[in-house]
Amino acid sequence: MNEPDLNLLFALDVLLAERSVAAAARRLGLSASAMSRTLSRLRETTGDPLLVRAGRNMVLTPWAEAVRARTQSALFEARSLLRPTPPSLDITTLEQLFTIRANDGFVAAFGPALIAEAARIAPGVRLCFLPKPEKTDKPLREGIVDLEIGVLGEMGPEIRLQALFRDRFVGIVRNGHPLAQIKTVTPQDYVAYDHVVASRRGLLSGPVDEGLAEMGLTRRIVASVPGFPAALSVAQSTDLVALIPASFLVNQPAASAFHVFQLPVKTPGITVSQLWHPRTEADVAQRWLRQFVRDVCHRLMPQ
Repeated sequence: MNEPDLNLLFALDVLLAERSVAAAARRLGLSASAMSRTLSRLRETTGDPLLVRAGRNMVLTPWAEAVRARTQSALFEARSLLRPTPPSLDITTLEQLFTIRANDGFVAAFGPALIAEAARIAPGVRLCFLPKPEKTDKPLREGIVDLEIGVLGEMGPEIRLQALFRDRFVGIVRNGHPLAQIKTVTPQDYVAYDHVVASRRGLLSGPVDEGLAEMGLTRRIVASVPGFPAALSVAQSTDLVALIPASFLVNQPAASAFHVFQLPVKTPGITVSQLWHPRTEADVAQRWLRQFVRDVCHRLMPQ
């Protein structure tokens, strides 16, 4: 029998995910010419062009789009068969790398405790934290990450989730700021000073501004930065008022340099969750990871 080369399945999965020969080559550690030859073999094997040029970009053919999910499922099933999960787990001898996708605020607040606790109870476990430049379920679907941490966004209906803790926004200013001398900050006090906001997309308004507008008030936002660490840095060095999640102060060495106050306007609560793909649902090591993350978060952010 002339059996197909099953190694092509791995290349097909990456090509369909990246939609680029060059990007697929980088991900697989191959040269561009080697990846092009692999694509030629895939075209010959499947009888379909798979990737075709559309202007300056490459797009999937209708057949490639149709088999993308099947390719992922077949690949994960093959990996599961070749690397079966043991029926029981001895965490003290587990040798595994877990990849967690989370924003910098979560990593700064919870990363040290997660790393230290994992080293104590599971010395063979390694944790790799990846940034979250955007909300997408692609890393989970393609098996690039084991867990996603954050607020539920645009995720596929199959993605599983579990709440980790409830968070809220708080106001923060440097020690010595006039607002630090006020016992209860009123809405009028709050808008009397200029503000810095954290937004990956450069937005200059949000739920706080909607709440203030209902009171007939407007705050003056003079700066936008891409993340909460930068907002803290700006607040520490200026008289600008920052807005951050309370969880960000869990492991903030410079917290003593700031004055934290309750917002004088109601904002929606934040539920921070962990999300995973259903293919890892029954994996004992993955189940341990999810329980481990949940336990550490509950200890640091009791509900």
